[in-house]
Formats: sequence, C-alpha cells, structure tokens
Amino acid sequence: MPPRLVLGITGASGALYGVRLLHVLRQAGCEVHLSISASGAALLKHELGLVVDLARPDVERLKLPPGFKSPIAEPVAASAASSGRTGVVHYHHFEDFMAPIASGSFPTDGMVICPCSGGTLAAIAHGTSENLICRAADVHLKERRKLVLVPRETPLSMIQLDNMKRCAEAGAVILPAMPGFYHGPQNIGDLVDFVVARICDQLGVPHELVRRWGEAAQ
Repeated sequence: MPPRLVLGITGASGALYGVRLLHVLRQAGCEVHLSISASGAALLKHELGLVVDLARPDVERLKLPPGFKSPIAEPVAASAASSGRTGVVHYHHFEDFMAPIASGSFPTDGMVICPCSGGTLAAIAHGTSENLICRAADVHLKERRKLVLVPRETPLSMIQLDNMKRCAEAGAVILPAMPGFYHGPQNIGDLVDFVVARICDQLGVPHELVRRWGEAAQ
C-alpha cells in the first residue's frame, strides 16, 4: 500500500514549499489528502500566481513556476518511477469537518503542514480545531502519529516560540523552512528542495532531492 499522508497548506509565506512537496509526494506514489486554508490560497495566488478555487480546485493546476530548477526536475522514489505510478490526491475543503481526515478512525501514515502559519501553529498548540487542517493536526497528535509543522517566519516572538514548544511537547516535529548550504545550492530550487527533502525524511518518503552530508559531489 502506498503511504497515505495529509498535506495542509496555510497562509505563511513560502507557498512554493507546499507546491513542491505536493509534487514530490505524488511522484513518490503517495496517497495525499490535501487541504488549503483561505489564507493559503491567497498566498498561492500572491507568490506563485496560482488561482485556486477552494470549492472545486483543479489540483493539476498547482504547478511549479516555469523557472523552477533543481538537480532532479521531478521528485523521486525508485519504486514509483519504475512503475510509472503517480500518487492520487484527495482534496478536502478546509471547513469540511465531515472529511475522513477529521477522525482518528481514518488511518494515515503522517501529516505535514507546509507552510504553517503562526495562526495555525497557535490553534494547534491550544487545540482549538478551528478548521479542518487544525483538526486533522489534533487527530495526529492524539493518535500519536507523525505530525510535521513547517513554520516560515522571522523573527519569532516569545508567543510563537512558546507555541512551537507546546506543539513539540505534544509530539509534533517543528521543522522550520531553513535551507542549508552544505549541498552547494545553485538556485532557488535547490534551497526549496533542501527543506522538502528534510520533510520527506521525517515522513519516511524516499527521495534523491539533495546531496547528503558526507556524500561526494557528482
């Protein structure tokens, strides 16, 4: 069975991280349950020019920018690539609490919110379940499943740091969108892939997006 993962895209700057991650997960053959908040849709339009109809979105329109460059143009997973299998995407409106991902009885292999806004982080830290994305995150915490939060904000207030601490203590992985440079990035795509690669590592999704520490340059 392919991994079943939940992906939430919210209104922190860094929409490109979420779109690239969606491409990676699909190419890896994952079953993706996608939800986009209203502010997430606004950022997709503002930063990438991607207009998303949250009522009836066309997932195929969530494309990478024409100038996006990466050593690996399309994401990898040897098994998926060899079989030609592309993961399916199930979309859920962020206000639909009847969606399967709102219940712990719906099994998943993990969830990531990328990017994760400060408001979303606060809602998860305090268990308010104000929308489907926050509720799904609550479910993953209570079911002791992997939850990866990818904040993209700087500087950080004491309130945000405390919310990160609360989420981490509850079992979430706090993975800020902080690209490294030891892999010799040549363009923005390389920096984006560094963060996406670390997310995939946390979710157990195989990839060859970046050169790892200690690996010789090709």
